Amino acid sequence: MPNYLIQSTYTREGAEGIRSKGGVARRDAINDMARSLGGELEAYYFSFGEYDVLAILDLPDDEAAAAVALVVDAAGGATARTTVLLTPEQIDRASKRSAKYRPPRSQ
Repeated sequence: MPNYLIQSTYTREGAEGIRSKGGVARRDAINDMARSLGGELEAYYFSFGEYDVLAILDLPDDEAAAAVALVVDAAGGATARTTVLLTPEQIDRASKRSAKYRPPRSQ
């Protein structure tokens, strides 16, 4: 199953929700969301810096990952940035694929 890194930044409303209900409740909610899409939550961390939360989700496909981003952003408590994660084995397979490419300015 593909893996996705979800980096989230809380809005003021979202931060208040964390203060009132706690971090474990938020992790459980994200786990429930992933399961509802046929996936699972692999890791969930709060962080300092640009993002407030880093989560790794195993999801069935890109459409499920897009659904996560849409639901999170539409709810208004956070904004989400999604990154597809590739395993070293996937990179090895990709490096063996042949792709025709013509760089800019080439004829």
